[in-house]
Amino acid sequence: MGTTSPSGYDLQKLLDLVIERKASDLHLQVGQSPVLRVSGEMEPTQGPPLTPEDTRHLIGTIIPPHDLERAEKNGGADFAISHGTEARFRVSVLRAKGNYGVVFRLIPSRLLQMDDIGLPPMIKDLLVRPRGLILVTGPTGSGKSTTLASMVNWINEQRQTHIITIEDPIEYYHQHKKSVITQREVNVDVTSFAEAIRGALRQDPDVILVGEMRDLETIEAAITAAETGHLVFGTLHTTGAARTINRIVDAFPASTKEMIRAQLSTSIVAVISQVLMRKVGGGRVAGFEIMVTTPSIANLIRENKIYLLESEIQLGAKSGMIQLDTHLSQLVEEGKLEAEEAVEYAQNPKELREKLGLPNAA
Repeated sequence: MGTTSPSGYDLQKLLDLVIERKASDLHLQVGQSPVLRVSGEMEPTQGPPLTPEDTRHLIGTIIPPHDLERAEKNGGADFAISHGTEARFRVSVLRAKGNYGVVFRLIPSRLLQMDDIGLPPMIKDLLVRPRGLILVTGPTGSGKSTTLASMVNWINEQRQTHIITIEDPIEYYHQHKKSVITQREVNVDVTSFAEAIRGALRQDPDVILVGEMRDLETIEAAITAAETGHLVFGTLHTTGAARTINRIVDAFPASTKEMIRAQLSTSIVAVISQVLMRKVGGGRVAGFEIMVTTPSIANLIRENKIYLLESEIQLGAKSGMIQLDTHLSQLVEEGKLEAEEAVEYAQNPKELREKLGLPNAA
């Protein structure tokens, strides 16, 4: 199959353009020219609208046979590809109105250090814990994968451990450094996240990364792994510690909720919640909420007083905790974030608007 589509689009050149324009995503959808997302804004490229033949052709040049079967059966498939030696892309193929489209997400070729992302130094103290559950949460596209990769890389550089990552698809490739690192891809190396976690417990791991805790079986397996002497990293599409705890508990039947709250109170080490926003001057900047489990927080989780977590985080500044809105306010003061952008992503927009001295919204 040639690389050029009927309308003259070459996928390799389009991916080169993503790197050249420092875009985060490339969208190929029928009826419009290719669109880049640059600093959070959608930017159409010059060229004719893509036809169904174009998108099918371009997808056909990269999609593995088993993912093509999945896309035809389920209406979509996710996988990752390398683009020369310069970059990797997470690829999401989807069917819409009977036609195929595709979204490419650029995976940075360089593993970022935690300082580059804006994580506070105290996070390193969490990464030497012998056991427990560290959750990195946030909406889709908030940089969770990058944060997790930077944490895994730090452990890989600093500690002699066995790290197992379970992802769908594998995004960042890690080399063995001080640690031995095993990377498994769901639907390629193993059938499911839950099966991979159960298998990992027989593979002498110290650290387990679960790319997505998307169902009850996976959540259960991750909590068990954390309880049995492993440091487990997981992700959820929630914002804030309180919503994260509620999301996990709500996944379980009513008869087991009390037991799960008790398990969470002893197994959760921290919840790191993040959002990704437009940075002043271009680029992106992350805002964080960090909750570190203290005896007081563990007690609130156990007693189902989740609504009080926010005030505990506020009181926990000495332990390195920070509320999202406090961090957003700091970013505005440092000139990294526009005030209106901060309010848009705030947990309590009205309060932050007043704190920043902005006029009330209409």
